[in-house]
This record gives sequence, structure tokens and C-alpha cells, in this order.
Amino acid sequence: MKKILFSAVLAISFYFSAYAQTPVTATCKDGTPYSGATLKGACRGHGGVDKKAGAAPAEAPAPAAAPAPAAKPAKAAASGGDGKVWVNTDSKVYHCPGGRWYGKTKAGEYMSESEAKAKGNRADHGKACA
Repeated sequence: MKKILFSAVLAISFYFSAYAQTPVTATCKDGTPYSGATLKGACRGHGGVDKKAGAAPAEAPAPAAAPAPAAKPAKAAASGGDGKVWVNTDSKVYHCPGGRWYGKTKAGEYMSESEAKAKGNRADHGKACA
């Protein structure tokens, strides 16, 4: 009886130790690399896991991802620059730099706040940019 019980405990501990020691790596949609025990909650705040890049155990080579410092200048280059707002051309609402929807709506363009107002667009929640 002791032998069977010992074998069962040994098998269970082996299973859980192997499961706990297999980290998962993935690439987030914004290019940030992720490494953790599971994919649950992975890339929260980074747009989710990039399914096209795939997820793999840590032993496999990680998908090529842009380093975090390189991603920031690319994001800054994609912005409208100083004094530019993002105009959602579908809703005719403009968003200020640093706002939640700045540069993120499906349809839109960058322009100055005065140009946006002249074209009949309105500020998001009635708050003009400072």
C-alpha cells in the first residue's frame, strides 16, 4: 500500500513540477515581449497577445520583437506632432494628445485644433486641448 501511495504522490509531484517550470513566451500586439507561467492575462495593457506571432515554450526561440526603446520612437513618429489633434472622421470628434483615443480610431487624421474646429469637428466631451 505504501508503495502505491508513494508512486501516486511521486507522479503527481512530477506532473506539477514539470507544469510549473514551463514558462510561456509571446509577443504582444504592440511588439512587447511577454514571458510567464501561462498566457492568462498576458499582454494586458498592450493590446493583447499577437496570435499571428504565436506563443511558444521558453526553450523555443522567441518570436522576433522590436525592443521596447525602439517601439517608443516609432510611436512618437506616428503621432501628429506638437499641437496636432486626432480627428475621428466618422464621428467628427477630435482627441487631444495623451488622450485614450488619440490616433486609435479606425478612421481619422491629424490636424491642428483650429483646423479641426474650422472643419466643423468638436472636442471630445467638450474639452478643448490646452
